[in-house]
Amino acid sequence: MTHAHTASAFELFGFRLFGSANDEDADIVDPLNYTVTLTVEGGDERLERTLERTSALVQDVKRPVSGSLGLLAKARSDREQLVAVLFAEARYDGVVNVVINGQPLDSIEPDAEFGAGPVPVTITIDPGQVYTLGDIELRGDASNLTSAEFGLLPGGNAASRAVLRAEANIVTRLKEQGRPLAKVTGREVVADHDTVTLDVDLDVAAGPVAGYGPTTVTGTESMNPDFVAYVTGLRQGQTYSPREVEDARNRLLALGVFSSVTVREGDALDANGQIPIEVQVTERKLRYYGFGATLSNTEGLGIEGYWGHRNLFGNAETLRIQGSIGQIGEEDIQDFDQLNYNASILFEKPGVVGPDSKFYSRFSTVYEHPDAYDRFAVEAAAGLAYQFTRTQSASVELAVEYEDVEDYFNPDGERHLLVSLPTQYVFDNRDNKLDPKRGFRVLAFAEPAHDFLTGATFVKVRGELSAYRAIDDAQRFVLAGRVATGSIMGAEIQEVPADKRFYAGGGGSVRGYNYQGIGPKDPEGNPIGGLSYMELSGELRIQVTETIGIVPFLDAGTVSEGEFLESARFQMGAGVGLRYLTPFGPLRIDAAVPLNRGPGDPSFAIYAGVGQAF
Repeated sequence: MTHAHTASAFELFGFRLFGSANDEDADIVDPLNYTVTLTVEGGDERLERTLERTSALVQDVKRPVSGSLGLLAKARSDREQLVAVLFAEARYDGVVNVVINGQPLDSIEPDAEFGAGPVPVTITIDPGQVYTLGDIELRGDASNLTSAEFGLLPGGNAASRAVLRAEANIVTRLKEQGRPLAKVTGREVVADHDTVTLDVDLDVAAGPVAGYGPTTVTGTESMNPDFVAYVTGLRQGQTYSPREVEDARNRLLALGVFSSVTVREGDALDANGQIPIEVQVTERKLRYYGFGATLSNTEGLGIEGYWGHRNLFGNAETLRIQGSIGQIGEEDIQDFDQLNYNASILFEKPGVVGPDSKFYSRFSTVYEHPDAYDRFAVEAAAGLAYQFTRTQSASVELAVEYEDVEDYFNPDGERHLLVSLPTQYVFDNRDNKLDPKRGFRVLAFAEPAHDFLTGATFVKVRGELSAYRAIDDAQRFVLAGRVATGSIMGAEIQEVPADKRFYAGGGGSVRGYNYQGIGPKDPEGNPIGGLSYMELSGELRIQVTETIGIVPFLDAGTVSEGEFLESARFQMGAGVGLRYLTPFGPLRIDAAVPLNRGPGDPSFAIYAGVGQAF
């Protein structure tokens, strides 16, 4: 298959539009344009796409090179990269031929001149045969390991990336024994073109078992380097572990102060037989600000703004001030005092009782008017969060809240002074928090509360499970499911403040329905909430291109006035979503219809936001 690419440019006020390729690029010395044709024999479209994405000549064809010398340098580098791709595909007899202006690359003199251009470049690739592994030999301190454990077995995958991955995993296995200096000391890889096999011979040295030595920190500006060393959690004398070193890096990144973090072992043991640890960081700007928005045809427009400081006192203390306004443009909203307002101040201090701990506090005020109630509240809370392992965390806080709530049971309003102890546990082994392809997340939440103004005491419990599984090797098709349920025990429904009850419906719940639109309602059709609920969601996340995804989904939910879903009636919504995939997570637009539409329910609903729905 053949693809031809031509450079062309026309600039208007600095923007390239169309036209001739003869215009010079001001950023490039002696600009020279070229055309490129890449041909892959054999008809393997997937391989051809991979090679095209790798080829800098193809990808940069619209940008001129710096003269004839620049074109030669780019072509030689391109050939090396294309050969590396063939090796990564286990094709060790593949051939990449590059011809510039009718001359083979290797026959062109270094000082050759190609004229004014555009210069024709032809890349012809014979990918060759796919090799398999032949004889495998592990020597030295790896001689007692079984090569098949690491994917190296006769007849198996001979791709260079598979061999290199196996090497890294062998070294990691030895390092997990507390040997920080383990490394491959000899490698012999022979491609046998007659048998189309690859023989691999590795010699590995484990080195001695060692503990951590002193931790040195470089790159800090406003951060306290001693605190950085403390947060790594790598205590001097403790036996070395590569997983702990990686955890130390993740812990430092989680502080939010650094744009980059490198944690590495020294090249040799110190005089005490310990391995020194070197930490290099680059700090982010201390202050930041921004805004966000959500949009729904059933919930209106919501906007928020925030300002923050990442390092108040030198130990990664953070301060964040934020506010939001919701329900803008909603049909029933006539005055500004019917909008939803929220403002809060949050403070966090990491490392209070160990590197994996964090103290947090907040002061917030809210004035909101969902269909179920009108509420004004002021809350102060403080708590402690702890990350036990990579996958397990927990938090507990003490919250005091004063609120005045009007709802169906209290049309004239009722005041509450609530003291509660929200406690939460999370298990999360998802491979990617923003766009998971595999793994699951479990949340368990309990909140005992007492109202000092009404005398009511109750306990709110909630559980949630989300699971993800790719159903193809390329991970372009991902099944995602979510189930959530909860109950409030110890009080009658009218004794529980309206904002503490359970509701369902809306963009983060059962799509296709109004916010809080599922469950018991008063005679006027407004939701009153319930003492128990359940939600179910299923999605098939389909990645169509590198940046575009399609997500058909089905949601269901119910809310009951009883504690245990008594007389519960599930309502379902279905739809399809569009995802624009970015490095910061997907941008989301969902369109849904209610499958059990009742009075007051919309005929359809559209939601927009950042991140997957769950």
